[in-house]
Amino acid sequence: MNQTIDLNISKKSAKAGDSIPHESAHLHVTGQATYIDDLPELENTMHLAVGFSNCAKGKISKFDLDAVRQADGVHAVFSAKDIEVENNWGPIVKDDPIFAEEQVEFYGQALFVVVAESYQQARQAVRLAKIEYVPETPILTIQDAIKKESWVLPPVEFSHGEVEQAFQNAAHQLSGAIELGGQEHFYLEGQISYAIPQENQSLKVYCSTQHPTEMQLLICHALGMNMHQVSVESRRMGGGFGGKESQSAQWACIASLAAKKTGRPCKLRLDRDDDMSATGKRHGFAYEWSVAFDDTGILQGLKVQLASNCGFSADLSGPVNERAICHIGNAYYLNAVELRNLRCKTNTVSNTAYRGFGGPQGMFVIENIIDDIARYLGCDPVEIRQRNFFAEQPGGGRDRMHYGAEVRDNVAPKLVAELLQSSDYAKRRQTIHAFNQNNDIIKRGIALTPLMFGISFNAVHYNQAGALVYVYMDGTVAITHGGTEMGQGLYTKVRQVAAHELGLPIDSVRLIATDTSRVPNTSATAASSGADLNGKAVQNACIKIRERLAKLAAEISQSEADQVQFEDSMVSTANGHSWTFPDLVQRAYMARVQLWDSGFSLYTIKIDNSLK
Repeated sequence: MNQTIDLNISKKSAKAGDSIPHESAHLHVTGQATYIDDLPELENTMHLAVGFSNCAKGKISKFDLDAVRQADGVHAVFSAKDIEVENNWGPIVKDDPIFAEEQVEFYGQALFVVVAESYQQARQAVRLAKIEYVPETPILTIQDAIKKESWVLPPVEFSHGEVEQAFQNAAHQLSGAIELGGQEHFYLEGQISYAIPQENQSLKVYCSTQHPTEMQLLICHALGMNMHQVSVESRRMGGGFGGKESQSAQWACIASLAAKKTGRPCKLRLDRDDDMSATGKRHGFAYEWSVAFDDTGILQGLKVQLASNCGFSADLSGPVNERAICHIGNAYYLNAVELRNLRCKTNTVSNTAYRGFGGPQGMFVIENIIDDIARYLGCDPVEIRQRNFFAEQPGGGRDRMHYGAEVRDNVAPKLVAELLQSSDYAKRRQTIHAFNQNNDIIKRGIALTPLMFGISFNAVHYNQAGALVYVYMDGTVAITHGGTEMGQGLYTKVRQVAAHELGLPIDSVRLIATDTSRVPNTSATAASSGADLNGKAVQNACIKIRERLAKLAAEISQSEADQVQFEDSMVSTANGHSWTFPDLVQRAYMARVQLWDSGFSLYTIKIDNSLK
């Protein structure tokens, strides 16, 4: 699809939804976008390197860091014994030590940190550690974990409908097993935190993170500080994809520990090799399933065991697996379903959030089942998919997901039918079939697969956001909110919302870096919620400011406030009066009208708690 973007849009009033360049695009392509490693380093900045285990599982029998401490440029060395309060960065379950103590749980687990004058000196000193282990047999696969009943969280069982009866009455049954591997985030900017001591025993932490408030909270837990003593800032990340939702916390805690202990700015940046071995991935899953269906392929009953490789700790495995359970049906109605979810503990790095957050792992198995049913019945898989869609209109019984949520505005049946026509699917499928008949080695394929994904957090309290909007005396606007920018364009969208509500060109609006000292108690930028939550919070603040300005304009012109228009940097009343936006703002300031405000937004979600 060709798309034309007006590069002069910055001079015009920007409407929400307009196609405009990314707010940092020109900075990205010219190398001027500032990431944490680009920040000017303060004098006396220390550089950190972490020492990692080279044993998958075992007890530490020797822990000699004397040579490390005596290495050139080394200022200090810290390990678990130097954490005075809570040696843990686990976001939910407290089972993630910042540094291993007596037991090592995976190859690449953090053991200590070196604080040195330069990064190279810190890296070289790490290699001088003399550490020995009493090895133990590690659990490395999902299958081994199941055999040994090794879990990070207890198994979960879920059922809906009369499953056994559905299987007894069904014309056909199939069963099978399948596995889905994990995935590395491979963000271009690795994990990095820069912690700077401030006056009154406080800390400023620049962190590449999707969740500044969680970094703030976990730093405080580890160091025995209060949240008002620690501020965390994130202007942009060089990619996140879920890998910086919870797992940036460990490195933020280590940098903050070093900064507090030494009283000097401390920067911790993981090299790519360390980053890949010490940080979590997408959860791999193994499935065992049975399905019952009728002669037309309509699902009658489904049994699935979903076992995930969580790694050595819980991290976000609970909600990831919960979302997999919720997405097990994808866009299809499940009349009777029985699920067993195993959250397997293995001696590998703790797996974490990754785009889709368990949703793809849930949908993967049902799509494979649909394909197997189509092969069994000898028909096109897209036909089986269409027959199993939720009803287009509510009522009639096929309008609820297996966990109780009502399906509204179901566009899947109509959309898929239109796509089959517009893509010339049937003809292309025939052409591919003919090609495959005549080629033994090279094969082609075609598929049309729907996707239904749940927006927002299952943990409802995260579905909230705050913002601050400042209008300055010259009519320009600055915004800060709780969302984080990782290249996805959140700042661009939020900027458009403010410009839209105030009738301003986009270059009159500036985004200030996300900072917990400006907007507190933020939620992670995740769950496909960042633009909706933070954009709505900014809109809420802008509307309050606009209403005050409209009231002033109405008083001056003796007109109605609800008829005042804001567009193209002009403010106009119904009876013909008008001002430039900066002019009216100046009048508002002189009249002592508040020109800034906070905004707040939330999602309201109804969950049927009667379903177990």
